[in-house]
Amino acid sequence: MKVLKFKNLRSAAIIFSLVGLCFSAHAQKAIKKEVILEKVKAVENYVKDVRGYLHEHPELSSKEFETARFIQGELEKIGLPVTKVEGTGFYAILDTKKAGKTIGLRTDIDALPVPENAENLKQPKKWISKVEGVSHACGHDGHIAILLGAVKVLNELKGSLSGRIVFIFEEAEETGEGIDKMVNALKPLNIDAFYGNHLSAAMKTGDFFIIDGPMMAGSSIVAFDVIGRGGHGSRPDLSINPIFAAADILSGISIAWNNQRDITQTLTLGITQIHGGEANNVIPNSVFIGGTVRFFDKAEAERGLGTIKKVAENIAAAHNCTVKIREETRIMLTPVINDKQLAELGQKAVGALYPGKVDTSKENIWFASETFSKYSTLAPALFVFVGIQNDDLGSGAAHHNDRFDIDEDALPYAVGGMVGFAVEYLNAK
Repeated sequence: MKVLKFKNLRSAAIIFSLVGLCFSAHAQKAIKKEVILEKVKAVENYVKDVRGYLHEHPELSSKEFETARFIQGELEKIGLPVTKVEGTGFYAILDTKKAGKTIGLRTDIDALPVPENAENLKQPKKWISKVEGVSHACGHDGHIAILLGAVKVLNELKGSLSGRIVFIFEEAEETGEGIDKMVNALKPLNIDAFYGNHLSAAMKTGDFFIIDGPMMAGSSIVAFDVIGRGGHGSRPDLSINPIFAAADILSGISIAWNNQRDITQTLTLGITQIHGGEANNVIPNSVFIGGTVRFFDKAEAERGLGTIKKVAENIAAAHNCTVKIREETRIMLTPVINDKQLAELGQKAVGALYPGKVDTSKENIWFASETFSKYSTLAPALFVFVGIQNDDLGSGAAHHNDRFDIDEDALPYAVGGMVGFAVEYLNAK
């Protein structure tokens, strides 16, 4: 073995620096888009099969036990160790063993308590839930399949990448029960950026929606009881009927909503529950009213909740009733707001893979809410929509609808978008 000799330490330092630069340049070598597209194509059938299996075996929020076991088994086949988080959530890390940034790629894993219709908007569905009363009526089965497809592709590309990739599988997105536990578990990992995607029934198959700024609305819970005094239905004068008070409160809130808030601010009120009484001849003691407020401006949301409380309490008093505002009546989720630099990088990366498929207008902003907003408390984040609407297939029913269906041809696009963004982010100077 030949031993190198240096005249002085300065010469040695220069040579070792040059060698380091060579290795660094090799690690940062650009991955051609043709390579990414080829590898995405290779996992296409796998991704569709995974989505089909998960669709047939949905599990409700915080009960995704078999779903978690299935995913963990797939990760173990690739050789990625799993770190479990309290509950059913978990994550896995792909370490390239080269210095660099850390990116988090996230999916949700829960289904909904929605009985599935065997047909979509046009014809019988390819996959049907085998669990009565439960279905993937929001596309989370597709989200899981997309991330697992991305895991396979990125694992094959790791020799040309630097840094680390954290694959995040979040429990109970629909109820919000998993996000805080996941965020706390991820804090020590010092993740530099997060990426997530959501399949969108409002967009054509394979189209991407990538913008900076607000992407999805924040959410506030509305929950209160109107309390009166129960009694026999034959003598309403001897009782204090909370049902009439509740009806009057809903009417008053509706009027106040149109006349006492800033109409230049988007603020939607959806009252979804009113429960009171169980028998035709019994006046109940109380009536429950529940719903949500969706918003893009936090201060306006707080004013809106204040209006609801004020109107409810004053009208209840006029009926000799009282109102008990439940503690969950508060802002639960802030809006999903995309980081500007990540959005620009996403538009570039995805646009290079799929020219003409990236929408950067504001038309597809969604008024639904997402726990993904909380990842922004750890690092800049980017959330992307991928279209699944295909009129010929019959996909395109609204999310949380029993006819909701996915055009599976959208899944490879989503895998490519996720991989393309991760590659661009990790190897960017």
